[in-house]
Amino acid sequence: MRRIQIYDTTLRDGTQSEGFTLSANDKVRIAQRLDDLGAAFIEGGWPGSNPKDVEFFERAKDMQWKNSLIAAFGATCRVKGGPEDDANIEALLDSHTPVCTLFGKTWTLHVKEVLQTTNEDNLRIIEQSVAYLKANGKRVIYDAEHFFDGYKADSSYALETLNAAIRGGAETVVLCDTNGGTLPWELERIIRELKPALAHPFGIHTHNDSECAVINSLTAVREGAMQVQGTINGVGERCGNANLISIMADLELKMGYECLPKGKVSQLYELSHFVAEVANITPDEHLPFVGKSAFAHKGGVHVAAMRRNAKSYQHVDPELVGNQMRVVVSDLSGRGNLLSKAEENGVEVEREEVIPVLNEIKELESRGFSFEAAEASVTMMLKRQEYGYKPPFDLVDFFVNVEHRQGRGIFAEATVKVRVNGEVLHTAAEGNGPVNALDLALRKALVSYYPQLAKFHLSDYKVRILDSDHGTEAITRVLIDTRNSTARWSTVGASTNIIEASWRALADSVEYGLMVAH
Repeated sequence: MRRIQIYDTTLRDGTQSEGFTLSANDKVRIAQRLDDLGAAFIEGGWPGSNPKDVEFFERAKDMQWKNSLIAAFGATCRVKGGPEDDANIEALLDSHTPVCTLFGKTWTLHVKEVLQTTNEDNLRIIEQSVAYLKANGKRVIYDAEHFFDGYKADSSYALETLNAAIRGGAETVVLCDTNGGTLPWELERIIRELKPALAHPFGIHTHNDSECAVINSLTAVREGAMQVQGTINGVGERCGNANLISIMADLELKMGYECLPKGKVSQLYELSHFVAEVANITPDEHLPFVGKSAFAHKGGVHVAAMRRNAKSYQHVDPELVGNQMRVVVSDLSGRGNLLSKAEENGVEVEREEVIPVLNEIKELESRGFSFEAAEASVTMMLKRQEYGYKPPFDLVDFFVNVEHRQGRGIFAEATVKVRVNGEVLHTAAEGNGPVNALDLALRKALVSYYPQLAKFHLSDYKVRILDSDHGTEAITRVLIDTRNSTARWSTVGASTNIIEASWRALADSVEYGLMVAH
């Protein structure tokens, strides 16, 4: 079984993505996770280009790395100069990393119009830069920038640039699709043409501008590439880099290659979300393998089949990558969706008992509700069908008043009347808005019976106007997220009256929390 080297460049190439920024401390934390995962190489950044990268390499040199080698990235030396007096090359040496990754020009367009030098001088600076780093004790990986575009323009010169790096001592030459425009069959043809003349280990580095970065990387591996460069979640400049999450899963689970220590592929879900969290960005939950929606099933026919055999609508077992199967409830659901949801939440209902709930969901969704992201509301609808279930409270009525008072501004007050164990409780509360006042009044009424309510926190409140062409008469959907110290749950309400919609979502939230909170 051939071992494929995983070369991660999230900390360098990934940070060229708009909206993706990492501090030096963030880089260290992600590097430690990648080391634990077992990535062969972790590219920390470009030494000397910014203070964060300088700090990262200063910290990394004194740390113990169990599985990974830290690499510093930089360019070949300047035109008409040598590596011995090049500040960029010296910064690579000063980074104290065991590996240096150099990029150089392959495409004659770049040689002439960007470097503004001759083809011969470009070959010189490639060979001398690699050789200088090698002579100073560095392992050198050479990234052939714009390789596939360069090969199309002048295939013989593209090969010469690789041979220059090999003469200098590069242990691996990496074929880069820097502009991301190469299609899989082009890449396959070029590598097949190249291999007879390239008796040297090679890798692949692809960008996603044509939505082909992953398939191009996998194709290159099939054609003999022994190293794959990319980023976690595919972050990167423009449309991103090759997504190492998908590549590692495909290599290990589908193609029979080894790229991680045994069992580490099960950490991919956690790693994907960890990187998004550290970068303070919202995870893409539709990513293959690791998105929460990757194994989410919504259609009733699909769920019915899944209940008989999980392989019927899943290409791999989600647990292999640390994910899990989910059933989504909507107007497309069948009885199987609700039975699965009941089992998931420990609700004991018979097959026929879910039919009224299913019909209600379909009716409510036609009126603006959406239960896909409000699973706690679905659970409560099922729970109310359970034999012997008694709700913790019943609403008698509520009243909300919003007014403007001189000297005080906008003022909101709510009164709530609920029945608990036969006792009617009537309370009032002020808030900074009508929903806040309603929330506080309900809590005030119930907290003496249910002290755990003090630990419930409304963590998010979203409002969506569904039919904006109706103006102020439009249906409003309210989604509420609530959490305590151990769990988080979501509920929904919809109505032409925003207060009514908010009340339904709020009441479901409190009832669900009281059912599951301990």
